[in-house]
Amino acid sequence: MRKMNLDITTVDEYIKGYPKEVGANLRALRALVHKEAPKALEGIRYGMPAYKLNGKPLVYFAGYTGHIGFYPTPSGVLEFKKELVKYKTSKGAVQLPLDKPIPTALLRKIIKFRAKEILGKN
Repeated sequence: MRKMNLDITTVDEYIKGYPKEVGANLRALRALVHKEAPKALEGIRYGMPAYKLNGKPLVYFAGYTGHIGFYPTPSGVLEFKKELVKYKTSKGAVQLPLDKPIPTALLRKIIKFRAKEILGKN
């Protein structure tokens, strides 16, 4: 959708650069992370929204042409591989097509899993 802009320093700036529909999905994802991991610190890493918990990567996300990339690290993808079969995945990434609704319930479970993993509660 756009080239990585390393000058962006806030998630608000990041989201503002996208069309209305994509921005709405990015805001929904941001709200979901805040709800499920309220102690996670928000920032920009690698030119995209990034969330850390106890200094460790929780999840990242980014807008692209045709999809939103959701990066719950390799463990988040592996743990939910059966539920992610509808989506294109790689070792640590999930592609969420823009023409389909965001799978909120599944992403909620992935974020909770990652938070528990980081906090040592698994």
